[in-house]
Amino acid sequence: MIRDAFGLIYAGEQNINLRELVYLRTVGALPVAGRYRAIDFVLSNMVNTGIRNVGVIAQRSYHSLMDHLGSGKEWDLSRKSDGLFILPPFSSSEDVGTYRGVVDAIKGAMGYIRRSKQQYCIFSGSYTVYNETYDAMLRHHIDTGADITMMYSEEDEESFKGERYDDVRMHLNEEGRLIDLEINSPLTDSKKVGMDTYVIRKELLEYLVEDCISRGQCRFVSDLLMNNMNRIRIMGYKHEGYVGRLHSVASYFKLNMDFLNVDVQKNLFYGASHIYTKIKDEVPAKYAKTSNVKNSLVANGCIIEGEVENSVLFRSVYVGKGAKIKDCVIMQDSEVYNNATLEHVILDKSVNIRQGRRLVGDEVFPVVIRKGAIV
Repeated sequence: MIRDAFGLIYAGEQNINLRELVYLRTVGALPVAGRYRAIDFVLSNMVNTGIRNVGVIAQRSYHSLMDHLGSGKEWDLSRKSDGLFILPPFSSSEDVGTYRGVVDAIKGAMGYIRRSKQQYCIFSGSYTVYNETYDAMLRHHIDTGADITMMYSEEDEESFKGERYDDVRMHLNEEGRLIDLEINSPLTDSKKVGMDTYVIRKELLEYLVEDCISRGQCRFVSDLLMNNMNRIRIMGYKHEGYVGRLHSVASYFKLNMDFLNVDVQKNLFYGASHIYTKIKDEVPAKYAKTSNVKNSLVANGCIIEGEVENSVLFRSVYVGKGAKIKDCVIMQDSEVYNNATLEHVILDKSVNIRQGRRLVGDEVFPVVIRKGAIV
């Protein structure tokens, strides 16, 4: 049954709340957990479901994304029939090359959608991190006679720490049908949070997108879903398990810190469904006699001579003697020299922290140093 579905991922998010982290990349290309990118999770979910036709809609700053995905061979999507299709914007008589919203982006990929032979579309963004196959969701969609099925998770207020960025709250009736939606509402009483993942029949997706565009509407949630809530049958499907979101710098920091939790690791990585990523061969991490590492993720190629605690270190990070790193996210090829101190800091790729420097942030407002900077 799942062979009758294709995947469509919108990877064109440019969230200004992520600040320097998305200056040179899209949200889906954000590095997480030491060796992965955010898009790896939803793409792996589709592949683990048995989907072999996946389109990835790009928009701006997508070179990093394209380099990571390549031909799709790591996800077994480099194939003669179907496979992985990267769909960057282009200029035409109908498309100016810049999308005004998600609906406009889907319109720009309509050629790919119409060529797809599968009957159902599993549509998703790239900023939500979770591990689940879509077989049960598609069965639920068919059994309930839904026109659209939305995936959601139930979360309490503490997990958001006051953030309301792209926060979609759902209200369902007794049979699980959507009756109301709220976006970034500070007064909501709903714990059902949308996960930006939908199942929809291909022909209905084409019709709804064309209908929205003809009315000058370009947003997926506020235009396509809200305006059609009473016309079509939209059902909810609950996800059980960990969910991470990339809505802001604080949420990015929290997501990486969550990877230090053993229960989160088991939920995302140690089940029957694996998370795949681009393979980079590196030598093992090297720990000097002066090193002291506690409760941290340390990727291949790192050289540790100082202290690291409660932190995530990506590939080929150098930590000098006497350096102290605590509650930090240090991306690939960054160097922290002798006697430097970092707490609640996010270093993008190839950052150089000179000897004796001290940077201290906060859990909800970490210090961010942009790619290639020298401090």
